[in-house]
Amino acid sequence: MDDVLNVSGHRMGTAEIESAMVAHPKVAEAAVVGVPHDIKGQGHLCLRHVDPRGEEPSEQLRLELKNWVRKEIGPIASPDVIQWAPGLPKTRSGKIMRRILRKIATAEYDGLGDISTLADPGVVQHLIDEHKIMNVA
Repeated sequence: MDDVLNVSGHRMGTAEIESAMVAHPKVAEAAVVGVPHDIKGQGHLCLRHVDPRGEEPSEQLRLELKNWVRKEIGPIASPDVIQWAPGLPKTRSGKIMRRILRKIATAEYDGLGDISTLADPGVVQHLIDEHKIMNVA
């Protein structure tokens, strides 16, 4: 799986969806990964880094963000799932570790590899815990 999603036969880059998400004033940072979808073939999960101004996650905000992406790109790009995150798993140089996000998105919590080299390894467990609560995989 790479950084191009195939949603209902439409190919779109994850960067395009991420750019639309971070253009929203309540989003500090976002990452998008593909997830299996029974109808579309592939859906996508957006992880939204909590706004530094303290916007509380809510269903209303989740709907607002989905509609924002829909307006910016089109209905096919509307995220299937938006997961709140205190941060994203990044290397010390700032690169987002998408392989970790893909494994979490598909509930493959074992075998994440060495996470000790991440800038904040604790964010991984938070993402796993939140994903289990959402029960989206």
